[in-house]
Amino acid sequence: MSRYTGSAFKKSRQLGFSTLETGKDLARRPYKPGVHGRDRKRKLSDYGIQLQEKQKVRFMYGLTEKQFRKVFEKATRMKGITGDNLLMLLESRLDNLVYRMGFAKTRRAARQIVNHGHICVNGKKVDIPSYTVKVGQVISIKEQSKEHPAIKEALETVLNRPAFVSYDEKSQSGAYLRHPERTELNSDINESLIVEYYNR
Repeated sequence: MSRYTGSAFKKSRQLGFSTLETGKDLARRPYKPGVHGRDRKRKLSDYGIQLQEKQKVRFMYGLTEKQFRKVFEKATRMKGITGDNLLMLLESRLDNLVYRMGFAKTRRAARQIVNHGHICVNGKKVDIPSYTVKVGQVISIKEQSKEHPAIKEALETVLNRPAFVSYDEKSQSGAYLRHPERTELNSDINESLIVEYYNR
């Protein structure tokens, strides 16, 4: 299954969940898309609820079905709670941390910035959005890309950054300080439903 490249707002309305984590995508029209969007109230089965939860997280992080399953399988092989491991692995992706540090306004934009070779990890260019960043590694803007208009605009509009990343304005770089705690991540996600979906 290919990556979804359509409207993020439409997908958020379909799922009833802000995939951009800003709430802007549901602010104006908090109902399903389509002519009958306001009246469409369908009761989901247990499987439907589990599937919807999986789709929420998959679209939020911008992964294909194959990529998401691979991350889940990796999470099951790790020690600890599978659901927490899953979210930790998703948060450790390079494109996500580029977004968290404020180098891009959305994860989709962050993926593009990484793909185009504007990002370095520990001083070396990395153009793979799914690259797993290790705790302690430093993410920076490539020297030739520091005046990139999209990156500059994103940095100027950052309101806050999560506590598990640091940012140095002078060098335009940040570090992945530690794995995020569950309480620091989206509380509207029920990761146990995703585990149930894959274990059914």
